[in-house]
Amino acid sequence: MRGRLRGRVDECGAIATEDCNIYGVNRPSPFPNALDALYLAILIAGSPVIGYRLLRTGKWRSDWRGRLGHAAPLSPDSRPTVLLHGVSVGEVAAAAPLVQLLEQRGFRVAISATTNTGFDRARTLYGATHPVLRHPLDFSRAVHRFLGAVRPDVVALMELEVWPNFTRACQDRGTPVVVVNGRLSANSFRGYRRARALVAPSFRRLFGVAAQTEAYAERFRFLGAPDQRITVSDSMKWDAELPDGIERAGERLGAEMGVDRTRPLVVAVSTGPGEEETLVRGRPDGVQLMVIPRKPERFEEVASLGPWVRRSRRDETPAPSDLFLVDTMGEAEAATTLADVVLIGRSWDGLGASNPVPAAALGKPTIVGPDHDNFAEMIEALVGAGAARVSAEPWEGARAILADSAQADRMSTAGPRVVGARRGAAERNVALIEQAVRGSEEQLLGQ
Repeated sequence: MRGRLRGRVDECGAIATEDCNIYGVNRPSPFPNALDALYLAILIAGSPVIGYRLLRTGKWRSDWRGRLGHAAPLSPDSRPTVLLHGVSVGEVAAAAPLVQLLEQRGFRVAISATTNTGFDRARTLYGATHPVLRHPLDFSRAVHRFLGAVRPDVVALMELEVWPNFTRACQDRGTPVVVVNGRLSANSFRGYRRARALVAPSFRRLFGVAAQTEAYAERFRFLGAPDQRITVSDSMKWDAELPDGIERAGERLGAEMGVDRTRPLVVAVSTGPGEEETLVRGRPDGVQLMVIPRKPERFEEVASLGPWVRRSRRDETPAPSDLFLVDTMGEAEAATTLADVVLIGRSWDGLGASNPVPAAALGKPTIVGPDHDNFAEMIEALVGAGAARVSAEPWEGARAILADSAQADRMSTAGPRVVGARRGAAERNVALIEQAVRGSEEQLLGQ
C-alpha cells in the first residue's frame, strides 16, 4: 500500500519545482528563504576561521557536491524506505543493530552521514548492502534536491541533528521525521536553548522521539517536542554486537605491532586533546600503552609525543617500543581485545567521555574520568554493577586494577553481564519507525 501511495505522490516530481498538493502533501518551494540568508551571512562572517580550519584539518577535501544535495536517485523498491541519518562515526556505528532489525522487518534502509569520517565509516559498515549518502547542508535547495532523490517514507535521525529547513521540507512532503536513540547532552542543550525560538518549530514537527534517558526526554520537551510523542527507550549502544572474528583481529593487530603479550597493556580508546600527553608522561615502568585517538586529524599531533609503533605503518618492521598508536579507522574494538585495562578517552579533558560499552562487553576492566556527562547514565550503570571505575587520574585507576587481579576478574565478569541485561533499545526504536510509517499511510489515506 505504501509503495502505491508513494508512486502517486511522486507523480508531482522527484524534486519539487511547482506547486502540487495531493493527499494533503504540500510540495516544498525550491526558492531560498530567510533562513538560507541567515546561514549565508554566518558563513560569510565566519569564512576566515572556517577556511583556516578546513585547510588545517584537510576537511576541504570533501564531497561538496553531495553536501549541496546532489545524490544519485534510489532505484524503485516496493519496500518502504527509511533514511537513517547519523552525524559522525559514533552515531553511524551505533546504528548497526537498528539497520539489521529494520532490514529484517522489510524496510529498505539508506544511511546518510555528515562528517567525512562518518561517511567513510558508513560506507565501510553498510556500503556493500545499503545506499550510503552524504547528508546535505541545511540550505533549502540542497535539502529539496536530496529528498527528491532519496524519497524516503520516514526519516530517522540518530541521537539529534534536527535542522529547520530539513524538517520543514519533510513536513511539506508528508514524510514523518523521528529521533531515535535520542540524546541531548548538556553542551548541546545549552546551544539549542539559546536558539530556542529558532529551533522550536523543528522540534514540534517531529513525529516522535525515542530518548535514551528521562533527562534527555525533558530537554526535548523544553525545546518543543510534544510530550505525547516522546518515549524513553534507553541507549542502542547497549545493543551493539561485537564484530565477528574480533578476537582474531585483535591477535593479528597485536602481533603486527609487536605487543608483548606477557606484560600488561593499557589501551586508551577515543582519546582527546591533552590526554595522550598525560598518559605518555605518567606511564609506569613495564606497562605497555596503546592509544587510539578519537579524531584522525589528530594522528600526527599525537605521533609527535613519543617513539610510537604506528599501526598505519604496518608494512614496516616496528622498532621495539612500549608505546603503540592505532592511527587507523575501524580497529578500536580489535585493539580493545588486547587490553588488561581500558581507559575511556575524552573523560579527562572536559569533552564528556566516549562510549564505554564495547570495553565492558569484551570483559575489560574499565576506567573512566570525571568528565563523562555524555554517557553519565551508562557509566553509572557500569560502575554500579562493578564493571567500571571512575578515577580522577587515569594511571591511578589503572595501577589499582593491575595490582589487584581479583578485582580485575570481578570487573571482567560484570561487564558482559550488565551489557546483556540492558539490551532491547533497538527494538523499541524500530517500533517508533514502524508507527511513523503507519501514521503517514493513515494520513495519506484519510485525505
